[in-house]
Amino acid sequence: MRTPWTLVAASVLLLGLVLYLLFAAYIPATRRIARLETELREVYAREAQFQSRLTQQEQQHAVREQQLAAFSAERDALSRRLEELEKELSAVKGRRKR
Repeated sequence: MRTPWTLVAASVLLLGLVLYLLFAAYIPATRRIARLETELREVYAREAQFQSRLTQQEQQHAVREQQLAAFSAERDALSRRLEELEKELSAVKGRRKR
């Protein structure tokens, strides 16, 4: 019994296709996946750094806002006190002239 050549040719072709997929496509694809996973981990690490820096800057901004509000309140209080003292001074000068 002779093996049909088309069956042998198809088997060799199938073997060649499997070998091609294994060595020429699968292995480079797994390497690329590994590189992409590494790059993704690096991106996540950088994102975490940026997130922590953003949190620190937001906290600093909140502290500066509080300081600004305190300084504004202090300035307003000093301004009112100055106006009171100027009124007292003008009242004292007005009494002296009489």
